[in-house]
Amino acid sequence: MNRLDQRSYFFDAGIRFACRRCGACCTGDPGVVRVNEQEIADITAFLGMSASAFDDAFLCSWNNEQLIREADDGRCRFFEDGCRIYPVRPNQCRTFPFWFANLRAEARWHDIRNQCPGIGTGRLYTKNEILDILSRSCDRSL
Repeated sequence: MNRLDQRSYFFDAGIRFACRRCGACCTGDPGVVRVNEQEIADITAFLGMSASAFDDAFLCSWNNEQLIREADDGRCRFFEDGCRIYPVRPNQCRTFPFWFANLRAEARWHDIRNQCPGIGTGRLYTKNEILDILSRSCDRSL
């Protein structure tokens, strides 16, 4: 098997990104935000809520996973003039836009870049850093 860092990708020269906390990735089209037990514990502690109150107010289960429920308009329920849980946001949110689905094809990346004003700004993430983020956030290869 070829090592991922020895393959060529459209992001070989790296990608600049800095989250602008604009909410473009938190609002609009419906999506799924998965949370694990540690993330749930971190968020409940941050919000000062009990686990059961948090579960009732914000979580739903699907396919043996815990998901953050969306608001009726499709936005994340924690996005209200900014992310209410930004310091303890789930890993899925922390790793955006460096998701497998976004980096699998350059055409998809261009679509995401047009939606996210943070792409192209901020620090340069190297190819190896991007591959490391991918390896920690999914079990698929590029």
